[in-house]
Amino acid sequence: MTTTGRVTFVGAGPGAADLITVRGARRIAEADVVIWAPSAVDAECVREHARADADLVDFSRVTPEEITDLYRKAAASRQVVVRLHAGDAATGGGVQEQHDLCVRLGLEVEVVPGVSVVAAAAARIGRELTQTEASSAVLLSPESSERVSEFAQLQTTMAATVSGARTGQFVEKLLQGGYTEATPVVVAYKVSQADEVLVHTTVGELEAVVKKHKLYRPTLFLVGAAVKAPTRRVSASATTSVDEPLRAARPSRWSRRAASRIATRVDEPVPARPDEPIPAAAPVPDAPVAEPNPAWTAVEEIQQSVRKPAEEQAPKPKLTVVAAEKPKPPTVNASTSAPRKKPVRKPKRSAN
Repeated sequence: MTTTGRVTFVGAGPGAADLITVRGARRIAEADVVIWAPSAVDAECVREHARADADLVDFSRVTPEEITDLYRKAAASRQVVVRLHAGDAATGGGVQEQHDLCVRLGLEVEVVPGVSVVAAAAARIGRELTQTEASSAVLLSPESSERVSEFAQLQTTMAATVSGARTGQFVEKLLQGGYTEATPVVVAYKVSQADEVLVHTTVGELEAVVKKHKLYRPTLFLVGAAVKAPTRRVSASATTSVDEPLRAARPSRWSRRAASRIATRVDEPVPARPDEPIPAAAPVPDAPVAEPNPAWTAVEEIQQSVRKPAEEQAPKPKLTVVAAEKPKPPTVNASTSAPRKKPVRKPKRSAN
């Protein structure tokens, strides 16, 4: 527990639970309260790293005033709060305003960067955004998407997050800025998640592709020659579509027969003859010990040091607001029947 309370803004990456940084996972495991939005951060990311007794606050169901109240209570109770942001928390998401608010409240503030959605999308398609023919990449936020025509005049690689419902306006601004209908475009939605959508298309077909996949929420568009799909065949797994799965190699007759013998064979010990000495077992050389992976070792140490048994953890106050109950007046159990009188014993008369 900190001395002043701490709020950490963690970039949760594009969505997959294993694409978060080691420091980000540790901050989530240390948190008493985790603020997250299910529409932006995958629930698996929270379940994988958060403690079982941590308070999970759905950001979409609370008001900004309630979030500020959580920060105030964290400062008063010296608690650790983590607010998860999709992608990289250092490049957007309104972190600056929240950061300054926590500083004014006297909280310890930290920002943990994460893997941006743009970087994850470029990695998924196997393309580099800053190539020789496109020496720079422009990152546009939803607030600056009105300047698409201005940036399009640079004829460079563009990464823009735009609402899918406004794709038609986005295409018009691209054409006004100098892009042609044949300019390559990559549509990226929920990268690295289970319902991921990645489509190679062009500016002229972009609006139709978005309508086909029913993408009405904010979607990432990578525009420029650098994101053009490769024409040469790299590997079967990289070029095979989802509708056409990779065919497995057919096993030969010999391989099937050998596999059947191995599966059904039962090794029985051969008894030794009494006149023959039992040969000593040959020494088995020690197998080489694999070197530990520093990254996984660090994660394992984090889990062991942070997730202690419940009996070893000190009880921590919750941020849940509970209405105080009014004190009830003391009740007196009155008996309706009259108290019983003790029988009076008469003195015995002595016989004269």
